Amino acid sequence: MRRKAFILLPISLFFIFVFIAARSVRSEEGYVGSEVCKECHEAQYNDFLKSIHGKKAISYSPANREGCESCHGPGAQHVEKGGGKGVAIFAFGKKVDAREKASKCFACHGETKNLAFWDMSKHKSADVSCDNCHSIHTVGGNRWSKVQTSEACFECHRDIRAQTNKQSHHPVREGRIKCNDCHNPHGSLNAKAMIKADSVNDLCYQCHAEKRGPYAFEHTPVPENCLTCHEIHGSNHRKLLVRKVPLLCQSCHNDGRHPGSPYTNLHAFGGPATSGKNRFFGRSCLNCHGNIHGSSLSPAFNR
Repeated sequence: MRRKAFILLPISLFFIFVFIAARSVRSEEGYVGSEVCKECHEAQYNDFLKSIHGKKAISYSPANREGCESCHGPGAQHVEKGGGKGVAIFAFGKKVDAREKASKCFACHGETKNLAFWDMSKHKSADVSCDNCHSIHTVGGNRWSKVQTSEACFECHRDIRAQTNKQSHHPVREGRIKCNDCHNPHGSLNAKAMIKADSVNDLCYQCHAEKRGPYAFEHTPVPENCLTCHEIHGSNHRKLLVRKVPLLCQSCHNDGRHPGSPYTNLHAFGGPATSGKNRFFGRSCLNCHGNIHGSSLSPAFNR
């Protein structure tokens, strides 16, 4: 028994020495520990423990390193000067440069595959910082966003929010799809729109595969760009169309007689016209030309 105690004693002393030495080094570097931060910032500290950053089960998380000071920097001088926002400490404030804030995040997340195109993203060029969308301490709509994903986007993209409220829209406000189902907020090869595909059509075909074809008779605008006819976020015309048919069709098909006939109130329900009324209301051109995306039977895309 004494022999075991004799062996364990130097081992215990060794670990105590290492612990004291580590605390001494940390003190010399200016770190004070998260418990000191808690004395003034208890609410933020408690939220931090609940967040993904506060989980010790995740390797190399701030909880496994310097805690609060992993992101905010050494806090010794901050404590000595009596605290205060931004006093001898890095604070993620609104006036702090976006790239400086992002550099703190990239110290850990820089090798993440989702950030591969960040340097060429429109968000970076617009000085959007990580904390504009992500919550550092608390858990929001999901484990990383301040609020539900689409609502986070709508805080800046209010024109898109308005479009999603139009009568014909993708089911974003119903919660069936989210902005990041189509867009990568961290950037993509499509730098302008940040979509998750090489082109708009390739993105649309991920859900609307039946529109891809191939067809024996192709409707020329279809393989070129879906946005020629459709407003992607929302429209007051059915099927997300940019204009009401037949006006949409006549913007290209204006070569005379039937294709380019200007259907006006003359052909409306109360108009005196005796023919052509089926070309003005309801499905209009689509009453006959139903396979408008392409057909393997009819070059006129007839039903």
